[in-house]
Amino acid sequence: MVGGFPLVSALMLVPLLATVAIIASRNTQTALRFAFAGALIDLLLSLFLLWLFKTDRPGIQLAENVRFFGMSYSVGVDGSNILFIPLTTLLTALVLLYTTLTRFATDKLFIACVLAYETVLIGAFTAMNLMQFWLWSVLELVPVVLLSVDAGTGQMRRWVATLFLQYWGGGLLMTLAGFLFLAFGLVDSDHDLTFDWLTLKENSAYLHDETLIFILLLFGFSIRMPLFPFHGWLPLLAEHGTAASAPVFLVGLKLGLYAVVRFVMPLLPGVAEQWGGFVLALGLAGAFYGALLALLQINIRRLLAFAVISQTGLLVIGVFCYNDHGLQGSLLLSLIFGLATAGMLLAVGLIYERTRTAYIPRLGGLFDSNTSIALLFLVAALSTLVIPGTPGFDAAHLLLQGVIDEYGWAVAIALLVGNLMAAFALIWAFYKIFITRLKRWHQPYPARNHPVVRERAIAVSCGLVLILTGYYSTPWLKAISHETTAIGKAYPVHNADPDNADN
Repeated sequence: MVGGFPLVSALMLVPLLATVAIIASRNTQTALRFAFAGALIDLLLSLFLLWLFKTDRPGIQLAENVRFFGMSYSVGVDGSNILFIPLTTLLTALVLLYTTLTRFATDKLFIACVLAYETVLIGAFTAMNLMQFWLWSVLELVPVVLLSVDAGTGQMRRWVATLFLQYWGGGLLMTLAGFLFLAFGLVDSDHDLTFDWLTLKENSAYLHDETLIFILLLFGFSIRMPLFPFHGWLPLLAEHGTAASAPVFLVGLKLGLYAVVRFVMPLLPGVAEQWGGFVLALGLAGAFYGALLALLQINIRRLLAFAVISQTGLLVIGVFCYNDHGLQGSLLLSLIFGLATAGMLLAVGLIYERTRTAYIPRLGGLFDSNTSIALLFLVAALSTLVIPGTPGFDAAHLLLQGVIDEYGWAVAIALLVGNLMAAFALIWAFYKIFITRLKRWHQPYPARNHPVVRERAIAVSCGLVLILTGYYSTPWLKAISHETTAIGKAYPVHNADPDNADN
């Protein structure tokens, strides 16, 4: 709390109240005002939270703990989640601004779902209680399914929503089982039944069935990330869903990676070391599989989905490097990848609103008439390219250094090749959509309705945040360094080996 004010809870309460107000409003104009008010207030609160966060202080900060009817409510921030909260609030504001340029501007259900999803994501990112996190994950299904069915495209969107529920439902069941094993694993060691994350972390040495717990949690969270081969739902959701809600979905995807950092690595460090080779194999397979499939796509939404799958392979290997470099690079790069993919999806969504197609062969020559959108797509695509001079290089350099320290140069080079392939697919899509001449005629977007100012606001905001985050990474690394160091000190094998003492 800040002087008795529950700042973290307020970050959840503001969009929740805005959601209720949107549903109760009588017209869409009033609903949009409530939505923008809630989103902007939450964005300011998240920036205030970031300003209050002490980068030189380890552990949980701004904690709030309440017990009632035998249950506990526990929230707080530390280096693992502090960067994801402003990312969530920023993308929610950008999605709402995007909404005013589309047919969803008059859809109260869509607007309410965006704010409700923001509430759920912030609740999950700040939860310091395992069951609290799981319940937020269950609630996440509601806005995602409603957005997919109500605002999706194509006649198969209901089937896609059903498939999505099957995938995520299975993941939630595995996660629940893992959390229950974690909580009951301490009972036989004279500890009371608890789902409190800090208590479980401090007493993790007493846990039983650690390997089973690790498998349940890793596979459950892998569906969320999505990590190959648990990725089947994402390309279909991207193809038949709506680009307007996709940026928020992408923050939700980062919730899967965050969950591994929060609940797997600190609570099960010994087992995580034993399974490093298995996760490495999945990550490498995903990095190349996603990149190869991205190169073969003619639907830009599916291309972006497979690029995300490729990026997930890179990020998860960074987490399983068991050193500061890898984990810090993975957390920071997940932030940059999330912003970049959101920027590309916003650009694709605006192009779809004008041309009513997401198929690359039907597009072309759009740079002159859509300059701000084209530049947003280009900057975002370059941000996923982990070479010197791009916004993602500092974070990727850290991650690859961690990979070299743990797995050697061969793995690092393989990951770099996979990343280059995925980034090439995105840059090739930019060339085909915006530079090459249009081969097929389509109805041009009416010039009199061209919303230049709002388009440029989206492009400048997203591009500027990407550039500042990528090129000025020092403060963000300071914010996460204490938590990554604490996680690294918990690995029994790596800390016992003198050759890895610095990892």
